Amino acid sequence: MNSHTPVLQTTRITRAIALTEHLSPAWFAMVMGWGGLTLAWLRATEVLGETALGLGLVGAIFSLLVFSLLCIACLTRMSAHPNAVAADMRHPVRHAFMATLPISIMLLATIGVHLFWNASRALNTVLTFVWCVGSILEIAATVWVISRWLNSADKGGFQWSTFTPVFFIPVVGNALAPLAGVPIGLEAWACAQLGVGLLLWPVLQTLLFVRMAQAGPLPTRMSASLFITIAPPSIIGLDLLALHAPLPAVWVMWGIGAFFLALSLTQLESIREQAFGLGHWAMSFPMAAITALTFRMSQEHGGSWLQMPATLLLAVTSLLILGLTLGTWRGLRHGQLLIAEK
Repeated sequence: MNSHTPVLQTTRITRAIALTEHLSPAWFAMVMGWGGLTLAWLRATEVLGETALGLGLVGAIFSLLVFSLLCIACLTRMSAHPNAVAADMRHPVRHAFMATLPISIMLLATIGVHLFWNASRALNTVLTFVWCVGSILEIAATVWVISRWLNSADKGGFQWSTFTPVFFIPVVGNALAPLAGVPIGLEAWACAQLGVGLLLWPVLQTLLFVRMAQAGPLPTRMSASLFITIAPPSIIGLDLLALHAPLPAVWVMWGIGAFFLALSLTQLESIREQAFGLGHWAMSFPMAAITALTFRMSQEHGGSWLQMPATLLLAVTSLLILGLTLGTWRGLRHGQLLIAEK
């Protein structure tokens, strides 16, 4: 080690801290994508066996790793760049991404419940605590996001021009509740939280259609966000299965999710024409959600015809998320992601 090594290390640390200024909460979409893919692989174990379980374990470890790194980076950002954090909270679009943190916590807890529930009493307590923290934070984030819309336009209130599918994110978080809430014995609370999602989803979906009629199509750079519309019906369908709801109601949710998948696929050409950015991760979790639901429905009465489409969806979603991960790694190495938003 030469005399320049400490100086070089200090320079790298200083540069890394400076880059966190542009680390918006939207980065937790990576955890959502990998967490959703993990759940999809775990849903596929009854069809694909131990291989699916093994890949689910790998996905769980990677999801936890990414979450941990992002939490450290966000804490650094809050300390070094508090004004940047405040700017995100005031932003007419980026503020909705604040809900991605509690969603990530709930997803990780849900994965833990699927893999390790009843392994030990201590672990059950930890998983329940983590899920409760994520659940409460998600409700708080939802109330905060929706309450902003009650303000006037000049104070960050609702505007047609800034309304995008990104505002569905809090809905998705609340809809996740029964996936782990039911197995851990908090069914009443989970159903109450699901009720928030059931209330907001059709309202936001209607507002999105009205927004397109009033203010025109989404900006080109937001094309990938249309995939977010797949997530609510897909997650609600999984909820209904967990709650042993009538199967026809689940098929309704699957049909709605499949429709929005077909609609979102019409944006692929527009998405391919854009330079890679964090916004592309908007495709990841919704694709994983519809994949998980399709696998579950392939195991239900009258759904055996979905086994091949479900397997194809799982392969496509896995390749998509691997591609997004590699694109993110390249973008970080080449300095194309942690930069000021244009």
